[in-house]
Amino acid sequence: MALRFEDRWMWDFWFARDGEDIHVFYLFAPKSLGEPELRHQNARIGHAVSRDLLTWTDLGPALPDPPPGATDDRASWTGSVVQDPDGRWRMFYTGISEAEDGTVQRVISATSADLMTWERTDLCVPADTRWYERRDWRDPWVLWDPDADTWRMYVCARVDAGPGDGRGVIGQLTSPDLETWTVGPPVTVPGDFRQLEVPQVVPCGSRLAMLFCSGDQDHSSIRLSRGAAREYGTHVLYADSLDGPFLVEHDAFLSGDNGPSMYAGRAIEHGGRWWFLAWDRLDAAGGFVGALSDPFPLDVVDDALVVDFAAARPQPGAPGATA
Repeated sequence: MALRFEDRWMWDFWFARDGEDIHVFYLFAPKSLGEPELRHQNARIGHAVSRDLLTWTDLGPALPDPPPGATDDRASWTGSVVQDPDGRWRMFYTGISEAEDGTVQRVISATSADLMTWERTDLCVPADTRWYERRDWRDPWVLWDPDADTWRMYVCARVDAGPGDGRGVIGQLTSPDLETWTVGPPVTVPGDFRQLEVPQVVPCGSRLAMLFCSGDQDHSSIRLSRGAAREYGTHVLYADSLDGPFLVEHDAFLSGDNGPSMYAGRAIEHGGRWWFLAWDRLDAAGGFVGALSDPFPLDVVDDALVVDFAAARPQPGAPGATA
């Protein structure tokens, strides 16, 4: 197991690369809570670093404790990290507050000069009710779009109309400077899922792929009626541009219940190729794990993503492990 703790669970995560160092930021909560489902309302962001995606040095909590009344004084959830044109690092993540009993999600941020010491900002981006439900607005994934000369943010969201079990979409925002964000309509089509969590866009041959994850209870009746399996894992959407639309092309998950029990998969380029990592969900006996997986080869075959779960992973120090 690449990153696993005796005293805490870890789950959703995101990467940032600085030279040879690969930083991972991850959600964690103490196992002393007893019940794994309680972790969501007690989540904070941890930080570890590696050079091979296999051996990690844990650096403890990434952010200082929030002050009372902060947008994330209840819990801090999933996000992403980018470096701005001035070289400063920006973390965009999800906050839930005590004031609303953790029921409303917002995108907030922190900045750092070195990925090690972070300072919260006053950025707070709520859902725009012209398109979206107010409460679900999380897991921001930020990237630069050189063709449109803008920053883009994709978020897990729900539209405000239609059957409740199929309202899940990926919402979209744009910004010229990472400070001022304009919310736009979703880049996916509702209907298949209650929620599409933890989005990430990666190149995929001549087009783009968007990873997302959904649980076994997130499949809509429309999706199930056409014979789709009620899987728990990471799926993928495809589009020709960052504007979308990102579409479901087939029902089989990229990483579902037919493979290792993992969730919230991420892709990262390292050593001249792409890798897929997720967090391990259940052990062979069905017990909750909460740990980072080892990397699996991620390939593009006929403009579609494929994960090779059978491939042997390089061990630290082996050829290809730290190339």
